Amino acid sequence: MTFLSVEILFLLAASEHSAFNDPEFLLRIKQGDHQAFKQFFETNHTYLFNFLRQKGASEQAAEDLIQQAFVMIWEKRSQIDESKSLRSYLFKIAHSRLLNLFRDNAKFVEESAIPEQAEPEQADAEDAKQLNKAIERAIGEMPEKRQNVFRLCFLQEFTYKEAAEVLDVSAKTIENHMALALKDLREALKGYR
Repeated sequence: MTFLSVEILFLLAASEHSAFNDPEFLLRIKQGDHQAFKQFFETNHTYLFNFLRQKGASEQAAEDLIQQAFVMIWEKRSQIDESKSLRSYLFKIAHSRLLNLFRDNAKFVEESAIPEQAEPEQADAEDAKQLNKAIERAIGEMPEKRQNVFRLCFLQEFTYKEAAEVLDVSAKTIENHMALALKDLREALKGYR
């Protein structure tokens, strides 16, 4: 499914189920109404699954992230703001957890890699591996917000506007973080030119 398809499905779902933005419906969830929460879950599950798959999550990871996001909403239901979109909050939670999963998996792969003896014909592959490690190290040394922006915009191919919505900042802030991130990378990778 293409990015455009996922976005269209999401917009259709939002328009078909405007009841989920109805303050009375959100109040029912806030007060612990299991039926309202079940309806919210059943309506949003597929859209959220497709969104996470499009962003690079495996099927199992997407299901796990969805469960975590819905559990978090249920556990924090007393804090629901009826004037804001619960669906948007759900997607932000799931996306943030996806980014954490990518970050944790990158660390795990880097830490568990066993150094191999380089043979002459493997020299190019070893150079590429070293470059990838240097890139990941440079990203890891960035301040957390800059790192999140870079991963969203460059690695996950979000537009500045999409990243701004997910991180709840302005598009200009995203642009500034990306400029600084690219400057950091250029500096860190000087020896690889």
